[in-house]
Amino acid sequence: MKSSVETKNKNKKDKTMIVRIAPVVGLALLFPLAAAAAPLAKECGPNKSYVIGFSQANFKEPYRAHVDHELQRLVKNYPQFKLVIADGQANDNTQVSQVENFLTQQVDILFVSAFEAAPLTPAVSAVYDKGIPVIELDRRTTGEKFTSFVSGDNRAIAHEAGLYAASLLPDGGDVAILEGLPSSSPAIERLEGFKAGISTNPKVKIIAVQPVDWMQDKAVEVFSAMLQAHPDIKLVYTSNDLAAAGAYIAVKQAGKLGQVKIIGTDGLPGPSGGIRAVAEGQWTATYVYPTGAAEALDLAKKILIDCASSVPRLVTVPTQRIDASNAKELYAKGE
Repeated sequence: MKSSVETKNKNKKDKTMIVRIAPVVGLALLFPLAAAAAPLAKECGPNKSYVIGFSQANFKEPYRAHVDHELQRLVKNYPQFKLVIADGQANDNTQVSQVENFLTQQVDILFVSAFEAAPLTPAVSAVYDKGIPVIELDRRTTGEKFTSFVSGDNRAIAHEAGLYAASLLPDGGDVAILEGLPSSSPAIERLEGFKAGISTNPKVKIIAVQPVDWMQDKAVEVFSAMLQAHPDIKLVYTSNDLAAAGAYIAVKQAGKLGQVKIIGTDGLPGPSGGIRAVAEGQWTATYVYPTGAAEALDLAKKILIDCASSVPRLVTVPTQRIDASNAKELYAKGE
C-alpha cells in the first residue's frame, strides 16, 4: 500500500504535466496554420474560357492602333481568351461608359489605357472593387486600385532622348518641345524626362514648349508658329511619332529641311511609321515605345489560367533608339 507522501508526489507530478501541456494546446488554437493566398481571379483554371475587355483611349492615334493590332495578333496564342476592344474615342464620358459596360458584362479581366487619368479613375476602381483584375496599359489612372501596370518607362525613354539631343548639339542652340496631352501621364513624364536629359548640355536652350495633344494637324500648326517666332530652332523633340510627322511638314513648309533635327517617340513600323521616316532621313531619330501587348497577355494567362495569387505590380518594357545606324535594316524587316 502506497504512503500518503507517495500519493501526494504523484498528484503533484500529474498536475505539473497538465500545466506544461495546456499552453501548447492553447497556442495551436490561437495560431492555426496560415491558409494559402487566394487566386487574384474569382474564376480561374486551364479548362475554362475567359473574356478580356480592353478599354482603349482611342483608335485615332497610330500608336493606339498598333497596340490593338499587337493584342489581336498575340491573343491567338491563347485559345481560352476572347478579346473585346472598345474605342474610347478620345472622350472621357465615352470611355467611362465603356468601362462601366465591361463591369456590367462581368468580363474576367479588364485591360485599360486611359484617355485622361483622373476622369476614368472612379470607373476603373469600381471594376477592381468587384474583384475583377485590372491591367493598366501605358497610361495610369490616378488611383491605386489596379492589379498591374504595364508600360515602357516614359521618363527614362525621354531622358535618353534628351541626352541624345544634347550630344547632337555640342555647341548649343535653340530647342523646341511638342508635348502630348498634358493631362495624360506619358505626356507629363516624357516632358520632364527630356528636359532632365537635355539639361546636361548647358549650351542648349529650350525656347518653346507647347502641347499638341498627340495630333499631327495640331503639331503642324503649333510648330509652324514656333518656327516663325524662333527662326533659329535647331532641334524639336516630340512626344509621339504623329507629332513628329507634323513637325516635319512644318519644317518643309518653312523651307528649313536639313536645318532642324526631329526626334520622335513611338518608333512605329509600317509605311506611315517613325522607322520609315528615320530610314528616309526625314527625322534624326525616334524611340520605340513598346506596346506591352505580350506582357499584358502573359499576365492575363498567369491570373486566369494559372490561378496566380500575385503578379508584379509594375512591368516595365525596354526601349530602343532608331537612328541612321539601324533604321533601314529595321524597316526592311518590317519592324
